[in-house]
Amino acid sequence: MAAETKLKDTAGVSPVERLHALVGADMGATDRLIHIRMHSGVPLIPDLARHLIDSGGKRLRPLLTLAAARAGGYAGDGHVMLAAAVEFIHTATLLHDDVVDESALRRGKVSANLMWGNKPSVLVGDFLFSRAFQLMVETGNLAVLDILSSAAAIIAEGEVMQLKSSNNLGVTEDHYLKVVTAKTAALFAAAAEAGAVIAALPAPVVEGMRAYGLNLGIAFQLVDDALDYSGRQALLGKTVGDDFREAKMTLPIILAHARARETDKPFWKRVIETANQTETDLDRAITLVEETGGIQETMRRARAYADNAKAALVVLPTSEIRSALGDIADFCVERAY
Repeated sequence: MAAETKLKDTAGVSPVERLHALVGADMGATDRLIHIRMHSGVPLIPDLARHLIDSGGKRLRPLLTLAAARAGGYAGDGHVMLAAAVEFIHTATLLHDDVVDESALRRGKVSANLMWGNKPSVLVGDFLFSRAFQLMVETGNLAVLDILSSAAAIIAEGEVMQLKSSNNLGVTEDHYLKVVTAKTAALFAAAAEAGAVIAALPAPVVEGMRAYGLNLGIAFQLVDDALDYSGRQALLGKTVGDDFREAKMTLPIILAHARARETDKPFWKRVIETANQTETDLDRAITLVEETGGIQETMRRARAYADNAKAALVVLPTSEIRSALGDIADFCVERAY
C-alpha cells in the first residue's frame, strides 16, 4: 500500500478532504474495522452506535493517527486499529457528554440519549470504550496503550472539571483552558502521538506530533466556543447559543463578563448563575460578547494555537501529508470567517 496517494487536483477541496484522500485506503480500512467491531449480538448496541458513528463526522482524530504514521513512512497496519480505537473513544465520550448535558441534538440529528434514553446511551458508550481497549491491546504495543488509555482518563477528568464551569461566573481563564485541554485537546494529541509511536518514529518526531495534536485541539475548541456566539454558526448549519443555554462559562463569556460594565453584570449573574433566561437573552448576550471583544480575542488565541500546531510539523519530512496537516490548522480557524 502506498504511504501517500498523490492528488492531481485540490481546487475547491478542504484540507480535511485532501488528507482523507491522501490516506484514503487506510481510512477505508478504518471505517470497515469500526463497523465490524461495533457489532454485537445485542441489536440495540450497533443500532445506537451507528446512529452517531455514521452521522457525518469528519473522523478528524483517527485521520491524525493515520497521517502521523504514514507521514513517517509506516508500512504496517497497526495504525488502522489505533485509528478505529480513537474513533471509538471519541464516540463514547460524545454519548456520555450528551447525557450529562441533556443534549437534544448532535451533528444536526436527534441525539442518541433522546431517542433511546440515558441508560442505553451510557452503556453503549461503555461498550465502545471496551472495544477501543481491545483494539489497542491487539496492536501488541504497550506504548500506544499507555498513550490512549491515559487520554481516556484525562478526558473523564475534563468532564468532571467542566461541571464546575456551568452556572459559575467565577471560572477563570486558567480553569477553562485546563478543561479544553483535557476534554478536547488530549484526544487530538494522543491520536497524533499514537500514530507516530506505532511507526516507531524517533522521540523528537513523536513529541512534535503530540504538540501538533495538542495545539490543534485547543484551537479547534476555541473556535467552536467562539462560533457559539456567532452568526457564522448558523451558516454552518449548527445551532447558535447552545453553550449559553447550558450556562457554560466558555472563553467568550469569561472575557465578556470580566470586561462588562457594572450595569451589565446583573444580566450575566441572572442568565449564567441562576440560568433564568428569556427568549431575548441570547441576542443580548451575543451583543455584549461582541461589544467587549470576546469573540475577537478568542479567535486571536485560536490563531496562535493553530500557528503553534503548524510550527510543530517541522519534525516531519516535506510531503503532501505534512502540507495538508498544516493547512488543517489554518482551516480550523478560517472556518469561523
